[in-house]
Amino acid sequence: MSEAPDSEKDDAPLEGVRVLDLSRVLAGPWVGQSLADLGCDVIKVERPGCGDDTRAWGPPFVKDPSGNNTGESAYYMAANRGKRSLAVDMTKPEGQELLRKLVKSCDIVVENFKVGGLKKYGLDYDSLSAINPKLIYCSITGFGQQGPYADKAGYDLMIQGMGGLMSITGEADRQPMKVGVAVVDLFSGMYGLSAILAALYKCERTGRGDHIDIALMDCQTAMLANQATNYLVSDKVPHRRGNAHPNISPYEAFQTSDGYMILAVGNDRQFGEFCRIAGCPSLAEDALFLTNTLRVENRELLVPKVASVLREQTTGYWIDTLGAAKVPCGPINDISQVFADPHVRQRGILKEYVHPSGVTQELVSTPIRYAKSKSGAELPPPMLGQHTDEILRDILGTDDNEIAKLRNLGAVA
Repeated sequence: MSEAPDSEKDDAPLEGVRVLDLSRVLAGPWVGQSLADLGCDVIKVERPGCGDDTRAWGPPFVKDPSGNNTGESAYYMAANRGKRSLAVDMTKPEGQELLRKLVKSCDIVVENFKVGGLKKYGLDYDSLSAINPKLIYCSITGFGQQGPYADKAGYDLMIQGMGGLMSITGEADRQPMKVGVAVVDLFSGMYGLSAILAALYKCERTGRGDHIDIALMDCQTAMLANQATNYLVSDKVPHRRGNAHPNISPYEAFQTSDGYMILAVGNDRQFGEFCRIAGCPSLAEDALFLTNTLRVENRELLVPKVASVLREQTTGYWIDTLGAAKVPCGPINDISQVFADPHVRQRGILKEYVHPSGVTQELVSTPIRYAKSKSGAELPPPMLGQHTDEILRDILGTDDNEIAKLRNLGAVA
């Protein structure tokens, strides 16, 4: 792809679209952050005094230029770039009325309250769509708007367990394991983003908004992918295989003479090349290992042979020699090695932001790249209530005296 310099690119694809982000923690904020990366004006609504729960989820916390704790956790920073923070108490009538006024100029609402939790504030879909019929309203919950579990709270770890992911994650003889990041929240966020983008496109054609129902449990079930269909086709329950793949072999982590590496053989050509380079051509000619199907059926015989060969050389040796022959393989990097990788640095996934405290902080940016349009939020994650006055003045036309009255009432901060 030939990518133009940023100075020559068009505006981001969703420039001019406004989002009211009523969510907190991860799945909902991930939707809001992704929309900010695509150019939206995302207004993050937070409780005065404490804000999003994740602001306090640390250490580590961002330090100001003097080395003092800013109170902004690394966790919060991961999911809130590109937003403006509006501190509003939605339990107060004045706060509710402010949000209803804002909705008139918003295209999207994202929320992850319990089912029916916003109705008592007049901020549910029915109430807000009556004000703005073009509104796209995305609700993210643990189990969805209907169903036997609809009233239950749902958290990522809990859903990883209930949704089957932990039953296929980890070593066969050890306890089930969660994935190292909150993948259910992240997948739910991305499903929510996809649904919102489709609804925006439809709204352009019809002038009608929609209510999107995203459930963590649904998303977890959907992301079981081949493991789900393996079960549905065979009626055999998948189990934990550690790093091994249920449908391909050899495709897992192996020990080398100085560490570990990934070998990911995906077809017969790659297996033949591996055997040639590794000095064991007889494996490729063995009737037990001629095809992937045979290699999967006989993995208990194959994997120890491959492991024995790989232990004879260093990780670097195998990556260089196998990589030159286009046999998929790679190191197992820790996160510091990921961010030191020259390819990662060159791709621009890391971006420097000036935190409101004044410190320059490097953060992960969006992985989306357009040849002709900008992408990636320009604003750093906001301090709590940082943009309250700005939003009230610029969008609602609220004067300073009225803002002072609202602050005295505790409706804003």
